[in-house]
Amino acid sequence: MAHVVHDGKRYVLEGHRGEAGFRDLLKWQMEGNRARWPRRVENRSFARPPQRVMGETLKATWIGHSTVLLQTAGLNILTDPFLSTRASPVPFAGPKRVRPAALTAETLPPIDLILLSHNHYDHMDLPALRRIARHHAAHVVTPHGNARWVRRASSAFTVDELGWGDTVEHKGLRIHLTPALHWSKRGFFDANTALWGAFVVEAPGGPIYFAADTGFGTGATFAEVRQRFGAPRLSLLPIGAYEPRWFMHPQHMNPDEAVKAHALLESRASIAIHHGTIQLTDEPIDAPVAALAEALAQHSVDPRQFLVPDAGETLDFD
Repeated sequence: MAHVVHDGKRYVLEGHRGEAGFRDLLKWQMEGNRARWPRRVENRSFARPPQRVMGETLKATWIGHSTVLLQTAGLNILTDPFLSTRASPVPFAGPKRVRPAALTAETLPPIDLILLSHNHYDHMDLPALRRIARHHAAHVVTPHGNARWVRRASSAFTVDELGWGDTVEHKGLRIHLTPALHWSKRGFFDANTALWGAFVVEAPGGPIYFAADTGFGTGATFAEVRQRFGAPRLSLLPIGAYEPRWFMHPQHMNPDEAVKAHALLESRASIAIHHGTIQLTDEPIDAPVAALAEALAQHSVDPRQFLVPDAGETLDFD
């Protein structure tokens, strides 16, 4: 297992560079290779997901970015709910989404469980959590150091904080926090004071893996998930926000690495997340999906095993 330690103030992932230094950040910004994204992409119209599904049935609806509604065993699970217009501490500046959220706090079915992977603004969206709390009695599972932010959004949430390798049970599901090659930061001076991670949910029909934000590294984090939990029934794997590679590779996979992760996991099916919603890096909006198709062909992976749903589209994994 990748090894993270807490030095009394911050989490340190040994042998891994998470956040880049200011000099590298400035170099990237001065390169001027940022593609121009459209101002807005309209979503197609899809039927809303059901209120609940029972037993081993599994449905997944991509809402945008890393936000997915998972429905199984009579429970509704939401991953990293980012529903706001901007990924920013202020509503008038910062990265702005070009694709609206396919579902809102008001139109979601009842949410039982929220998997919150880390505190970056495109994953921990406090205004969205505030709105969700008004309509849903959800339980939040998150890495250590993040409960204070969740409770700042709403005191109505119940929260479990986990370390890597920890497990919590919720209404018949077992939720595990697993390693991810990433980092955390919410303000100017709090880098890595909170933990980050990925999740495995042991559900009746088989494990579900939510990779959240992660670099690929050696691929060991994915091989370890396969070894510990078996082949996932479904994996949610990020494919976007990866250029330039010299800057982004420690923290975000590219599509080729996502296909390698799919293979190491031996995942029965995977869904592409973390793309096509908000511009965080240099690549064009459609580059991740095109590169994923090329990688699937290069690695001889059936594209029906690694799907790219449209925003609001519900996929059935029976």
